[in-house]
Amino acid sequence: MSASDHRPQAVFLMGPTAAGKTALACALAERHPLGLISVDSALVYRGLDIGSAKPDAATLARHPHALIDIRDPAEPYSAAEFRVDALAAMRRLVEMGKTPLLVGGTGLYFRALEHGLSNLPEADPGLRARLAAEAAGRGWAALHARLARLDPLAAARIRPSDPQRIQRALEVIELSGRPLSAQQGATRMRLPYRVLKLALIPADRASLHARIATRFDAMLAAGFLDEVRALRERGDLQRDLPALRAVGYRQAWAHLDGVSDAAGFRSQAIAATRQLAKRQITWLRGELDAQVLDPEDDGGACRALRAVDDFLTD
Repeated sequence: MSASDHRPQAVFLMGPTAAGKTALACALAERHPLGLISVDSALVYRGLDIGSAKPDAATLARHPHALIDIRDPAEPYSAAEFRVDALAAMRRLVEMGKTPLLVGGTGLYFRALEHGLSNLPEADPGLRARLAAEAAGRGWAALHARLARLDPLAAARIRPSDPQRIQRALEVIELSGRPLSAQQGATRMRLPYRVLKLALIPADRASLHARIATRFDAMLAAGFLDEVRALRERGDLQRDLPALRAVGYRQAWAHLDGVSDAAGFRSQAIAATRQLAKRQITWLRGELDAQVLDPEDDGGACRALRAVDDFLTD
């Protein structure tokens, strides 16, 4: 550490879904005065418990996590809001004499926290409604094709099946007259913390896939479909809400609509979770300043403990 760097410390514990991040975070908190903050776009929502692999009540009682259960599923939650909330939570922990440990797998949230966000135009409800109505008539694939003409770089990064990001990219173009890709990353902010980054990346992808399947079957046994039925019965939630596009929930909702049978639903949900893990690992490999740990390696947890020991005593 630089002698002139007096910023407080923070730890980022990052990894793909089902890599064992929560268990390691709790083990670290048993050893050091760490306060946990969730970095997960599904865990912010109340009622998304089983399918999001939210830590259970006993775990949260012993190791409370900030930024869990802070939104109703009907309410969108943005990376910009996360940054504000995470910085406030980190500040509170430092005032309590604790080191913030941010744990999760939502790369966009980690990036927003560490580097800030571009000065993009605010959302325009009227324009969003018009784009949504157009998509209902023509399909999101048609709007993605329009985006490919107007902003090829953004379209290459945004999947045709991601309506929220397609809508936002087209909205930015109409409001600013400039492509989204030309504006992203324009604003960089220095995080007011010294950060140790730990990345859980399984060397054996087959082992991670097996853990994903085993965990999903445990979710089904714990009543995941009943959880989704309860969300549907509220009557005010639509499947295109950000909360319900979370992996697993999207496939469960479609299954309950009769789109797939039980076997097809299970297969689709596990495949989607594997795809999510692949994207998360691709992002993590770009975090060149992170210490990579293999969660399947018996010494991985010990190396994480030593890394945090060294960092906090630096």
